[in-house]
Order: sequence, then structure tokens, then C-alpha cells
Amino acid sequence: MLGEFLRARRRLVDPSGLPDHRSRRAPGLRRDEVALLAGVSAHYYARLERGQDRHPSPQVLDALARALELDTDAAGHLHRLAAAQPPRRRRAPRPERVSPELAALVDRWTAEAAVVISRYRDVLAANALAPLVNPGYTVGGNLLRHAFLDPSSREVYVDWREVAEGAVAGLRAAAGADPDDPRLSALVGELSVKSDEFRRMWARHDVRGKTGGTKTFRSPLVGELALRFEAFAVVGTQGQTLYVFHPEPGSRAAESLALLAGLAGRTPAPDPASLAAEA
Repeated sequence: MLGEFLRARRRLVDPSGLPDHRSRRAPGLRRDEVALLAGVSAHYYARLERGQDRHPSPQVLDALARALELDTDAAGHLHRLAAAQPPRRRRAPRPERVSPELAALVDRWTAEAAVVISRYRDVLAANALAPLVNPGYTVGGNLLRHAFLDPSSREVYVDWREVAEGAVAGLRAAAGADPDDPRLSALVGELSVKSDEFRRMWARHDVRGKTGGTKTFRSPLVGELALRFEAFAVVGTQGQTLYVFHPEPGSRAAESLALLAGLAGRTPAPDPASLAAEA
């Protein structure tokens, strides 16, 4: 995985300013150029890319991060890959669940959409409002499968490509400490076979962690819905994250979310498709 990451990121660096950059057959930097910029021998760097040396020193990793123009998230991912242990024999994974206390807390959230996502983007818990904001936030689903394999996701997300790229980069960030996990391999394999777009995005080895931001959803009930989200790591779990979506006070989105919250308060919880038909 370390060698794959180095090769992928090397090809994304703009060689402008270097000699003969216009006469290249392949994009990005050459191996010897990365080695020169990082202050290591070309032979040693080639060994890293081939996977023949998997544990370079932190100083070498920092130098490579600078040579490859990695941001903070990608540089951290590089260090985690170098520290990863060799693949080991594993037991069959158990189904991942949220704690009863967290599940109850999410259920009691009524004014904002709240979901708990696993590191592989499985939806583990959601309040009644969440699937009205985005049908992908349905417990038991997977946000990557929803984004790449469900055509309706391109209607849900106003900025579909940005969301899709962020989801792929987030998966890299979340799984970086354990890149040989069979659950990750199975998910990536399935999506790579079924989606050319996922395969191209995954091959870039982009890495991005998020603690907050804004997403704009398109609802059949209230139209476009721009919501701020905050992300909170769930302590004591292997990568679970609680996401809470909220609007700017006094905004049109605040009025729209309040309307959806009222609909979500029905008993039993409403089905988004049936509500759209009613509207």
C-alpha cells in the first residue's frame, strides 16, 4: 500500500518548472526527481515504490511529503501506511453496531438530522429526520454504494462529484491505519467493478479527513437544503463518527428543515417516497 500511494501521488505533482517538463510521456514527476527533491537516493526511493522497504524513518517520510506536495491529511496517511503491520490472519468480522446509549441520543435529536457512520461509510444509526434530508442516511445502507451505484444520489446531492470525491478520500483517511482489512478490500473491489468513476477516484489515493463543512441536498419536498455539518469521533470505537446537520439560524434552510422535522415526528416514521407523492 505504501508503494501504491507513492506512485499515485507522484503522478499528480505538476512538473512545471523542471527541465524538459513538456517532453514527458507520463504525467507527474519521475522517480529520480522525487528522490532528488526528498534528498534520498534514487535506488532507495525505487525500493520504497516496489514495496521492498516498508518502514522508512519519520524524517524520510516528512521529506517525501514535501517532495510530493502532500497536505496535512495526506502526509498523516503516508506516516500511517509506513507504520502499518504486515497482513495477518483475521477472524470473520462481526457486524458493527452503535452503543445503545448513543442510539438513544440520536433518536432523541429532533431539530437536526443526526447519523452515525462507520469508517467504511455504513449507516449504523439515524434519527427520523435524517432519511428525509437524504435517503442515503437509512440505517443498514452504505453511503459509498448510495453515491456510486444508486442513480438517485445524483439528484439528492447538488454537488455530487464533490461529495463523491470527499467520500472516497474520507474512506482512505479512515482506513489508512489498516489498509489490508478484508472489509475494506471487499467494498473497494465491489465498487471498482461496478463503477468506473469510483475506480478512477480511488486510484488517485486522495486523503481527506473532515470535521465540518456544508452540504447541499435536493429534497422533493422542500427543494434545495444547504446544511452545515459537524463531525464527532465516537470514542471507544474503530472509526465510528457522529454527524449532525443543522441550518443557519433564520435561513430558508432553517424553515425547510423545521418542516421536515415536523413530518419526521409522525408515528410511524414517514417514508420519503410516499411523502413526495403526497406533495
